[in-house]
Amino acid sequence: MKKFQLCCIGHITLDKVITPQSTVYMPGGTAFYCSHAIRCFGDVSYTLVTAVGATEMSVIEQLRATGIDVTALPSSHSVYFENIYGDNPDERTQRVLAKADPFTPSSLPDINAQVYHLGALLADDFSIDVIKDLARKGRVAVDSQGYLREVRQQHVYPIDWADKREALPYIHYLKVNEHEMEVLTGLSDPHDAARKLHEWGVKEVLVTLGSMGSLIFDGSAFHRIPAYKPRQVIDATGCGDTYTIGYLYQRASGKDIEASGRFAAAMSTLKIEKSGPFSGSKEEVIQCMHTAQEMY
Repeated sequence: MKKFQLCCIGHITLDKVITPQSTVYMPGGTAFYCSHAIRCFGDVSYTLVTAVGATEMSVIEQLRATGIDVTALPSSHSVYFENIYGDNPDERTQRVLAKADPFTPSSLPDINAQVYHLGALLADDFSIDVIKDLARKGRVAVDSQGYLREVRQQHVYPIDWADKREALPYIHYLKVNEHEMEVLTGLSDPHDAARKLHEWGVKEVLVTLGSMGSLIFDGSAFHRIPAYKPRQVIDATGCGDTYTIGYLYQRASGKDIEASGRFAAAMSTLKIEKSGPFSGSKEEVIQCMHTAQEMY
C-alpha cells in the first residue's frame, strides 16, 4: 500500500463569502483550501478524503483534474457556510445553512499516511474514535476551530471541546487562534495556553495571532513566527487552513519548526492578497519571506 506524506480528511463546503467589497459563492472548507494549496508543490505525496452531497460532485472532479488524489464518500448533504467579514479580516460572522454526514472509523478508507490532518468544521464532524484510530497509524493534526462551534437553527454557537482531555494526547499538531486557546484552556496568555495544551498531550501547539504572527511550542522552546505584511487584504477565508497545511508540508519535508512556521506565515500572506485558495509557488513563498515587511 502506498504511504502518503499528508492525508487531509474533511468536508468540502459550499461557501457564501461576504466582504465589504463583494459577495462571492465558492467551494470551501479546510479540505478544499488545504488541497488547492498543497497541489502547488510537486514534491509531496498527498491525498484527500472528503464527503459531499451529490450536487457538489463537480467540485470533486475539478480537484481530480488538477492532479489531486481524492476519495469522495457519499453524504446526504454538503456543508453550506455563510461567512461575513467586516473591515477587520480577523473577525467574521457565520451561519450554517446545511450539514454533511459525520466521519466515522467504519466510513473512512484504509489509507496509510505519515500525517492525518483532520479538517473539522463542526463539533460532530469527527468522533474521538476517529482520532484514536488514526493516531495508531501516523501523526494526527487538528485545527481546533470546528470542535469549538455548534450549529443550532443555522446559527453557529461557540462551545468548549467536550472530549478535549481524552483527545489531545492523541494529537501531535494542534492549531488554535487566540480565542480558541482561551476557550480550551481558560488562559489568555499565548505562552501559558500553549504550555497547558502541551501538558494535556499535544506535541506541537500552533497559536495563530492574526497580524501579530504566531507562536509555536514543542514542550522545550517557544518559537515566535512573524506575520508578513500583505500588499492588500482581499479575502481572509482559508488563511488559517493555508497556514496549517504550509506548516505540515514543511514538517513532513523534514524542516524544523522555525522554518516551517515562517513558510506557513508567508503562504498565508500570499493567500490573503487574493480571493480563493492559495495559488502561489514555493519560490513566491520564499521571496515573500525574504522581502515582505514583518508586521511586529
